Amino acid sequence: MTNKLAGQIIGINPSSSTTSLALTHGKADRKKNIMNRHEKKVNSFAHGIREHVRLGPKISETVKGKLSLGARILQLGGVKKVFKRLFGVGEGERLLKASQCYLSTTAGPIAGLLFISTQRVSFCSERSVKFSSPNGELVRFHYKVSIPLRKVKRVDPSENMKDPSQKYMEIVTVDNFDFWFMGFLNYQKSFNCLQQALS
Repeated sequence: MTNKLAGQIIGINPSSSTTSLALTHGKADRKKNIMNRHEKKVNSFAHGIREHVRLGPKISETVKGKLSLGARILQLGGVKKVFKRLFGVGEGERLLKASQCYLSTTAGPIAGLLFISTQRVSFCSERSVKFSSPNGELVRFHYKVSIPLRKVKRVDPSENMKDPSQKYMEIVTVDNFDFWFMGFLNYQKSFNCLQQALS
């Protein structure tokens, strides 16, 4: 039996295989880039959660507070309705963003929601806080802050020098009061939204 293929060149067209390999390689690079972007987002979100929980008194208290807040938001029909109920809404005002964070106080950080609207920056604690009234009775109410945007002198980003991943936002008013917010689940989105609202 003789080999009929002897002396003949059998092969694959190099231009088609190169194109095919290039296409396969390009797809792999795109998938790898997509995976890397998603990994960065997941890591950033996980860090935000870790930072948010770290500021709470106990993890069990923090989780209980988050569940309570989530239930309240659902009962009222969403974050916009929570904002409207807590602070009222002026004519033409609309909510741009709501972020879970902590407000720094002399008594320690207070967990709550930061609302950024077209007319103001507001904060409400997720749990009621105890205060003693002038007659000595303990009174419980939600800690609220509402700053009209026209009264905001500046917003300064800040970070912990020992741990730069711990980010803070300082809001300074025209009458030189300052409010420090920290422990955001997504710091950069909140900061950018506030900057846009002020411009």
